[in-house]
This record gives sequence, C-alpha cells and structure tokens, in this order.
Amino acid sequence: MPIRIYNTMTRQKEAFQSINPNVVKIYVCGPTVYDSPHLGHGRASVVYDVLIRWLEYRGFHVKYVRNVTDVGHILETVGEDRMILGAKRERLHPMEIADKYLLEYLEAMDKLGNKRPDIQPRASGHIMEMIEAIEKLLGKGYGYVVDGNVYFDVSKFEDYGKLSGVRREELVMHRVEPDYRKRNPADFALWKAASEEYPLKWRSPWGYGFPGWHIECSVMCIKYLGEQIDIHGGAKELIFPHHENSLAQSEAYTGKKPFVKYWVHCGLLTINGEKMSKSKGNIIKLTDALDKWGKDVLRMFYISAHYRSDIDFNENSIRIAEENLRRLSDFIENVESMETTESPFDERENELLEITKKARFDFEECMDDDLDTPGALAVLFNYVRTFNSLIATTSKLNIKVKKEVLEFLNTVKRVFGILEAYEPPPSISIIEQTIQLLVEIREIFRREKRYDISDMIRNRLKEIGVELEDVAGGTKWKIRRV
Repeated sequence: MPIRIYNTMTRQKEAFQSINPNVVKIYVCGPTVYDSPHLGHGRASVVYDVLIRWLEYRGFHVKYVRNVTDVGHILETVGEDRMILGAKRERLHPMEIADKYLLEYLEAMDKLGNKRPDIQPRASGHIMEMIEAIEKLLGKGYGYVVDGNVYFDVSKFEDYGKLSGVRREELVMHRVEPDYRKRNPADFALWKAASEEYPLKWRSPWGYGFPGWHIECSVMCIKYLGEQIDIHGGAKELIFPHHENSLAQSEAYTGKKPFVKYWVHCGLLTINGEKMSKSKGNIIKLTDALDKWGKDVLRMFYISAHYRSDIDFNENSIRIAEENLRRLSDFIENVESMETTESPFDERENELLEITKKARFDFEECMDDDLDTPGALAVLFNYVRTFNSLIATTSKLNIKVKKEVLEFLNTVKRVFGILEAYEPPPSISIIEQTIQLLVEIREIFRREKRYDISDMIRNRLKEIGVELEDVAGGTKWKIRRV
C-alpha cells in the first residue's frame, strides 16, 4: 500500500504521489521570530520532522524549505507588526529582535532533535522579489493600489475559499485589516504603506512600506521549490486566512493549478485544557521544557497524539510519555545485552522472528496511514510486551533474531527521532556541579590525611583543565582557558 495523507483541500486521505518521482518538495510555515519558541512550536516542528523522516525512510529525496518571518506579520488585536511589538518590549531594533529569537529557535530545534531545513529563507531578505510579484499581480488585474497600499482583489480569483471552505457571504467577517479603503472587506494586503519614522520599511513603486504577511510565503516557496509543490505544512489555525491567501495569490501569479498538491495541517497544543496565552500565564518556553524533560520525553509526548488532533500538555500526559520512553529504553538495552547464539531455531525463536516481522509490517502500515503515530506506538508496545513474555526465562538470543529485532528498533528510533546515539554535551551548570562535588570529596580525604587520594583528584582535574587553589576556609577552583 502507498503512503496515504489527509489533504485539507479535499478533506480526505489520498494516496501520496509526488509530482516528480522519488522527490518530495515540502514547504512549512516557520516561526515569526519576535519572542521565544514555546511548546506549541515544538509540537508543530516535530510533526513535520517525523513526516520528513518517514518519507525518507520510504525512499524519497526530500527538499525541505521552512521560512522565517521577520516582517509583515500583523497581530490582529492591535493591528501592529509582531516584530515591532517585540522591539518595543525589549527596546531593540526589530532586526536585533529577529536575530535574537531566530538563534533561540534554531538552538531549540537542534536540542529537540529536528533535522534542519535544506533552505531557511528570511522574509526581509526577499523584499525585491515580493515587489516584483506584486507588480505582476497588478499587471494581471488581481490587485489595486490605494494610498500606497496594494490589495489583492479576492473577487477576481474564482476559487477563493476552496481550501478553507469559507463562503462568500462570510468574507465580510474577515478578521484581518478592517480598512474602509478596501473594495471588499475580504481583500488582503500585498503591500502596506509605512510612515517616515516606521522602523521596517522599504522603497517600492507605491512609496515606502513593507510586504503583507501572505506574499512572503508565496514568493519564497516559488523561488526555492518551483511553481508547484508536493506538500505545504503548518498549524491548522493558518488555513484561513494565511494559507487561503497564499494559495490565491500564488495561482494568480503563476497561472498554474494546483499550487500545492497536498495541504497537510497539524493540530494545536493546549496547557491543562486551555489555550496558551500571556494573560493566563501558561506559556511554557520550549527551552525550559527541554531542560526539564529532555528531547526524547517531549518527542514521545508529541507523537502520542495523531498530528491532526489537538494535544493537551498536562502532568499526566508527560508522566505517561516518561514511562513509555523508559519502557522502550529498557527493552532496547535488554535486547542489546542478550548473549547471541548460532544454534538452530527452536519453536520460541521462530515465534520471536515472526512477531518481529509482523510488528515491523504493522508499524509501517500505521505510519503509511496518514502518519498514525499513536497506532504505531500501540503496535510497538504490544510487541515489547509479547517479546518480553517469550524471553522471560532466557538471556540468549539467536543471532539472526537479534539482528532482526535491532533493525526494527533502530527504524523506530530513526523515524521518531528518539533514543538516538547522539547525546548533547552536558550543560555548564552540570559541569560546574560535578567539579564542585569532586572538590568537596577531595576536602574530605584531606581532613582524613589521605593525601594520596586528594592529590590524585587534584592532578586528574588539572589534566582536564581545572585548577585548584587551597585557601583559608576551603578550596577555590577555576577552569583554565586555553
């Protein structure tokens, strides 16, 4: 059976077939870098990381682009660019804010074990291409200019609303940009005029201004992946208006349909049943969560729900993720430590081989079925339980069986991005605490006049660059800088 993916456009699962054989072009809406990434950003990023890992496992070459928004994303409640809000909050230039939080985002993604995109373009680096695209849309009659603002005329695009299902009569309730100068309340900005003192502005044929949020994704996607792509991803809250608008302007610009073959949207994350918000004080920074629980526990939590479903982060859900990770880790360690034999298969080992092959098949079936990670986990832990019952009275395993088991488990680790060989270096605080512990142990030996051991600790620490100085009242230490 081929991979099946739920397509938001058709509202059903479809057999996946890439435009070009064995190559998948995927564009994912990335962060608006005006604040720290939170648990919700982590959930979305892991969804598409697992999707890409699975496509690669199935033999596809994936070309992955994820954008960075650093201009033009208006916060609807106040009508101001999020980058400007971040700059005001911290009394920095918007581009300083962008650099600061982009770096924090990338570091968090690395710690979470996500693969980096092949290309990661920033909106502010593609202003000229956006201006050119807007000029072409104006030339084709899809836009109009009002007082230095350029709007896309949704009435000129017959298919507007086909992705979200929004009806024409509902468009007057459009929640973005309630500008009385627009011909239609649903028309959206391609370019916004800016005052002289505005910190994010560029020269354009319509005066100084900045691009609308939606045009950036169309321009960067088309530039790096082409006029038609296989998969466009993002959280389901982006379906309308962001993805609806991106689709309309892209197909109007190129004249080609479909712009995207499969629209793949993921659910949202709540905290104890409530939406994350600063007013509620329940936003959990991704870096804090990684420091507390580690990447493997967080990834296990994220994949415990189907990617299209919303997921709730609470004390019980994280406890279950920790327990499941421990069970899997213990099982892998147990299998790896079992003594191998080359004796002929007996009835039990034949059964072990069969349940392993079936578990792999069922695991692959679940993952092929619209990335059913909860189903795949159920297969995995049912297999662990059955396997353990069959080896309860032995510490040996036929070498062929062990090889088959470890290959399956390595597939699980690689696809889910958990329990992989690489471990990040310990944090500075852990290193400092370890040195301080050794210094305190050495002091105990000194008081007991066991100078051979205390001197050995001093010398070994010196070898790795830690210098001790015995002073009145204790011992001071420092790490020698080379």
